Amino acid sequence: MRKLSRRSALSMMAMAYPTGVAMARELKASGNTILEAATVRKLMPRLGPRSQDRLLRILNNPSERGKIPAADVGSILEWDHRTVDDFMVDLLPIVQTYSFSPLSRYRVGAVVRGTSGSLYLGTNIEVPGQILGFAVHGEQCAVANAFTHGEGGLTSLAVTAAPCGHCRQFLNELSNSADLKIVVKGKAPTTLGALLPASFGPSDLKVTERLFKGKKVDLRLTMPSSDELGGLALEAASRAYAPYTKALSGVALISSSGASYQGSYIESAAYNPSLSPMQTALACLILSSERPSHITSVVLVELENASISQWSATQAVVESLAPDARVRRLTARQKP
Repeated sequence: MRKLSRRSALSMMAMAYPTGVAMARELKASGNTILEAATVRKLMPRLGPRSQDRLLRILNNPSERGKIPAADVGSILEWDHRTVDDFMVDLLPIVQTYSFSPLSRYRVGAVVRGTSGSLYLGTNIEVPGQILGFAVHGEQCAVANAFTHGEGGLTSLAVTAAPCGHCRQFLNELSNSADLKIVVKGKAPTTLGALLPASFGPSDLKVTERLFKGKKVDLRLTMPSSDELGGLALEAASRAYAPYTKALSGVALISSSGASYQGSYIESAAYNPSLSPMQTALACLILSSERPSHITSVVLVELENASISQWSATQAVVESLAPDARVRRLTARQKP
C-alpha cells in the first residue's frame, strides 16, 4: 500500500471529519500548532457552539491557510446575528495566537475582508538575529494572505491597534485606499484616508497599477527546469506586484510536513514597506500553523538583470529560521 505524504493525509482528514473538534483531535500528531476547541470557546465566547465548531474546522483545515470563505462567514453571521465588523473584531484574539514574535513578545491580530466577502487572517512575524526591517506587520501579513489567495481587492480591515505609519503607507497601494474601512475594538470605525491625509502614493510616481488589480506576467526560466518547487516560485513571480522597480520575484518553499507555500513580491511607493517574496511565503506558512523551523527547501525566482535582487534577503531569513534548509536561486525572463 502506497504511503501517503503528510500533506495528503491532512487533506484527507479535512474532508473526512465533519466537525472541528474531530479534526483538531486527529491533526494533533502532525507536529503543527493546532487550534483547540477550548481556545475558541475561551477567546470567542460570543459565538454559539455551531459557529465555534465551524470556525475550528476552517482554521484547522490545511487547504484554507488563514482564509475564512465567504459562504462560511455568511453562515456564522446568520447563526449568531453578528455584523461582519463585530465578527472580524471577535476573531482578533484567535489571530493573535498565530503570532511569531520572538523579539517583541507583542502579539498582533489583523483580519481583512475581501471584495468576495471572504476574510483573511494576518499576524506579526519577526526574524531573530536579523534587522527589524525583515519583520512582517500584522496588516501586511493579512494583505499578503489575501493576495496569495487570489482575492480581487479589500474593503475593510480589523486590527488589534490602530495601524502604524508603516502599514498605512503599505495599504496606500490599494485602488480604494482612501475608502478602506479601519475597525479597532472600542473605537469608532474610520477610513485609511482619515488616518493618512495628504498621502504619498502610486500617483505621485505616475504609476497607474494598483495592488490586487495587476495582471499576471508571462515568465519563463532562463534555464529550463522540471523542478516542481521552481515552477511554483516562477508562478509566484509572475503574479508579483512590482510597478516601481519591475523586478518581479517569487519564492516557493516546502516544509517537513510536505506542504508547499508560495510568496510574491509586493512593492510600496515608499519602498521600505515593501514585502519580499520570502516574507510573503513565510506569512502563508505561519498562517497554516506551521513553524519556520519546518522549512526544508526554498527556491527564489527573480528576473535576470533586474535592478534589485531578493537573494541576500532570502538567504538571511532562511539562515536565521531554518539553517539546515536548502536555498536556491533561479532567474527568469519575460516571454516575448
